[in-house]
Amino acid sequence: MAKQKVLFVCVHNSARSQMAEAWLNHFGGEQFEAESAGLSPGTLNPLVVKVMQEVGIDISHKKTRAVFDLFQTGRLFAYVITVCDETSAEKCPVFPGIAKRLHWSFPDPAALTGTEEEKLAKTREIRDLIKVKIANWCQEMGVLLS
Repeated sequence: MAKQKVLFVCVHNSARSQMAEAWLNHFGGEQFEAESAGLSPGTLNPLVVKVMQEVGIDISHKKTRAVFDLFQTGRLFAYVITVCDETSAEKCPVFPGIAKRLHWSFPDPAALTGTEEEKLAKTREIRDLIKVKIANWCQEMGVLLS
C-alpha cells in the first residue's frame, strides 16, 4: 500500500511544521510520508532543534522550504495541514488533487519572549502539544502506536 503524503505548512517552516513533520514520520511512518514547507521560509529555529533532540528526534539536518516551490512541482498530497494562525493559513495555495485540508493552530516559538530557559520551556510545551495532536490523529487514522 502506498503511503499517504502529508504536507505541513506554517509561516517560516522553521518550527511548528518541522516538528509536525518529524512527529508524523515518527508515529505514522508506515502509513504516511510527511513533508513541511513555509509561506516565506526562514531558518530552522535552534530551540526547536534542541527540544526535538531531547526526545530523540534529530531535525538539525532539515532545511526550510517554500510552499510555493512545492506547489509549482505539481506534487500531490492527500492532506495539507496548516499549523499556523488562520490569517497565514489562508495564504496557502490549493494543491492539485487534495483530498483533505486541515488546520491545527499552535503557538509560534519565534514569538516567545523571556529568558533563554523560559523560551526553551515554552518550546517544549509546543513540541508536546504537537506530539499529542499528531498521536491522536494517527490513532483516528488507524495507525497503531507503540
